[in-house]
Amino acid sequence: MSNARATHLTRRGILAAGGALGLGAVLAACGDDDAKSGGSGEESSAAKKSGPWTFKDDRDKSVELDKIPANIVAFTGVAAALYDYGISVKGVFGPTKTTDGKADVQAGDMDISKVTILGNVWDQFNVEKYAALAPDVLISTMFDDAGTLWYVPEASKDKISALAPSVGISVYDRQLTAPLERMWELAESLGADMTASTVTEAKKKFEAAATRLRAAAKAKPEIKVMAGSASQDIFYVSGTNLSIDLEYFKALGVNFVEPPEKAKAEGGGWYESLSWENVDKYAADIIMMDDRSSTIQPADITEATWKKLPAVKAGQIISRSPEPILSYDKCTPLLDTLAEALENAKKVS
Repeated sequence: MSNARATHLTRRGILAAGGALGLGAVLAACGDDDAKSGGSGEESSAAKKSGPWTFKDDRDKSVELDKIPANIVAFTGVAAALYDYGISVKGVFGPTKTTDGKADVQAGDMDISKVTILGNVWDQFNVEKYAALAPDVLISTMFDDAGTLWYVPEASKDKISALAPSVGISVYDRQLTAPLERMWELAESLGADMTASTVTEAKKKFEAAATRLRAAAKAKPEIKVMAGSASQDIFYVSGTNLSIDLEYFKALGVNFVEPPEKAKAEGGGWYESLSWENVDKYAADIIMMDDRSSTIQPADITEATWKKLPAVKAGQIISRSPEPILSYDKCTPLLDTLAEALENAKKVS
């Protein structure tokens, strides 16, 4: 959401977009909040290797170290992607643990008991614990073109940047395949075995899923898909521009609901905000709903206007991951889920 006005955006609304520009200026910084630790992380497989390490990130900044970093700290979703490639991190920040103590959806297959959780919610990042990890590098995604590292608090970013160099992977205004390739390159640079059968097979399955989705979209061009996200007072309808998953799905032929640019202005170009009374503004046959823990899930939506939507009554609701874990293994189900929904969908709008 670029150029969003703070007075018109709620904290949940910002998270609903899947990204934001200048978030520190939009949200009040909470400082270096304490966060519960899940324990010390396992040593990265890259630590067993030696030699200098260089990586040029999506800010065109190159990090150069004497050896491949062993003490890696990363945004939770990035850590989950690296885990799929065999790279472990020491610490994480971002949604990692749910209120019942289970792994957040963005933690993927990571054992969260083996990493130090520096912050679990927005603006929470324990700088003292970060320093104690003796970090070699910090890695996060970026949801803008200004180089803002996702979930690194504005109030403490200078302290954090002084402790270790950082790497940013852009997930802004590009198709999903681009950041997937960048995460592959990053994992490989960190010592991952990209020739392992699990890795190569995962990429083949992703490509097959893309072919399936393209075919499903071509066969059902009349099916309209809406990307939504729910909060207590607002229903957010995302446009396809800016979001890596929706841009890619659209390129494969999926027919999406597209709020006009003027309607998305308040959401910085990412989404239109609707009251629950107006949730039926757009006709849709399939609704993709934000699966992040910061949002209300479909089963918990009690609004009568929601229950009257044709797609809801037809049971044509699927999950969406606005912040996909950037490994081929984790992104393949996103394509397959949408493809299956299209294959089975009935025109109800």
